[in-house]
Formats: sequence, structure tokens, C-alpha cells
Amino acid sequence: MIVGTETSDDAGVFRLREDLAIVNTVDFFTPIVDDPYTFGQIAAANALSDVYAMGGEPRTALNIVGFPKGKLELEVLTEIIRGGSERVRAAGAVVIGGHSIIDDELKYGMAITGVVHPDRVIRNVGVQPGDALVLTKALGTGIITTALKRQKASPASVRAAVASMIALNDTASAIMRAAAVHACSDVTGFGLLGHSFEMASGSGVTIVLESRKLPLLPGAKALAKQGCLTGGAKRNRDYLANKVAVERSVRGDLVDIAFDPQTSGGLLIALPAEHAGALIEQLHASRVAATAQVGHATAAEDVSVRLV
Repeated sequence: MIVGTETSDDAGVFRLREDLAIVNTVDFFTPIVDDPYTFGQIAAANALSDVYAMGGEPRTALNIVGFPKGKLELEVLTEIIRGGSERVRAAGAVVIGGHSIIDDELKYGMAITGVVHPDRVIRNVGVQPGDALVLTKALGTGIITTALKRQKASPASVRAAVASMIALNDTASAIMRAAAVHACSDVTGFGLLGHSFEMASGSGVTIVLESRKLPLLPGAKALAKQGCLTGGAKRNRDYLANKVAVERSVRGDLVDIAFDPQTSGGLLIALPAEHAGALIEQLHASRVAATAQVGHATAAEDVSVRLV
């Protein structure tokens, strides 16, 4: 075993031979959008993202299903699985089976196996003082999908959030692998602040995030001001209460977005500051348009993360 659970990495890595290791991950959740096919796409992209964050390439996927038999038509499940399969094919991988159970609440996700050279595994630890932090997707999916459930989100906001969640991190990962990166994590359920904390604490540094530089999905700030926040955001705040510091000057809506749990979020990449501009330029040229430098790392301070 090369990577286990010690540092909250995005996936486990197991060496098969000197030039080949497998990357294993699993993720599933309840629906966050109304359309079954779209939900399947989002769930699959979210599960695939962990492999990309480790510098790997997905190869196989297994469906994981909890389905309320007798409460929903089987066509709903068919569409969910069809959506998931579409994203797996887009990733160049194959669905080889899965498992389903009867459950009171619909759940769907995937277990993904990828491959990586053992010497090229990218972990969420290894951030160095002076590194730049680059984020490849805009933030706000949790806020917007919560607003959707409350019928407060505009069609434009929902379209942008769905497009972001469906988008694979394959291009970002491929470009990252060719750069001199020190660490990477994908931003998902613990939000930008939570995943930054994991990277900083595991690396023995402090990460400083600049609130005004955060890339945001359309409508995210306005919906945050309206209180469209998830239960996960509150849990993130409680968990990180003594681990992150937020300057008083940071606007409340941006604080909410920084704590917001993301689904199928972007890659948070740490690399030497002198290489950040070239990486961002390459990502923009490859249509990873939301990419932005969102902060930097310093020597360890009294907290692991600062939002300024």
C-alpha cells in the first residue's frame, strides 16, 4: 500500500508492480437535481474526480445503488445508471457491474479503479511554503442546489452549476501531471476551507486563501445572502471552528461559499509560485475556464488556514 487513510487523501493507492499501481475510491449520495440522467452524470463525475486528483487515470467503475422499490418507477433508475455510464465512457473507462439494495431513500454513486505509475502519485500533502494554490472550478454548487430545492435558484445559476458538476477533471489532471506540482486535492464535501485544512495540516504549512480571488458560480453570492445554505456547511463550520481563521473584513457571503460543500468540485493544486501563471494559462487554453489562483502557502502559523 502506497497511500492509505493516514492523511485524508482522496483515494487509496496500491502498488501492483514497479511501474504500475491502482487507485481505488468510492462515493455516493442522494439526488441533488431533479433529472435522473443528470443526477447519474454528476454522481459519476464526482466519484471519478478522486482518481484524477491523485494523478491517476480511471479504468473501471462499479455502480452503487440504494433504490426505494415501489416508490419510484424503475425507469428512474435506468436513467440514473445511463447518466453515470455516459460519464464513465467520457472518462475512457468502463462500467463492469455493481450492486443494488432496497433503500427508503434513493442513493447512487460509484466505486472507481484507476491506474497510476507509483512514482507519479500526487497526494494532498507536500505543500511547501511559498507555493501558489490554484483552483480549477468555480464554487457554490451546494448553495445553488439547495436553492433549487427551495425554488429560489434561477435557471441560469442551475445550468452553470450542473455544467460544472458534470464536467470531468480529466483535462485539469492531465495538465497538472505535466507540471511540477507539490500536492493536489479535489474540493468536495468539506468545502474549500475543509480540503485546504487537510492539505495544510498534512503538509505542516498554513494556507492563506484570498476571498476576492475565489471563482464563483453565477448567483452563488446572492443565494448565500438569502440563506440558501446546506446542513453540510454548518457541519463544516463546526468542525473547522478552531482550525481556520477568517478575517473580519471578509464578506459574509464569501465566508459561506468558502465553507460550502461542493459536489464534483475542482482540483486544488499546490505548486511553486513561479510556475502558477503557466499552469493557469494552459488550463484556460484547454477550456478549464474558471481556473484561478486563490491563495498561497506560508510557514506554519497558529492556524492551518486563513481566509483573508
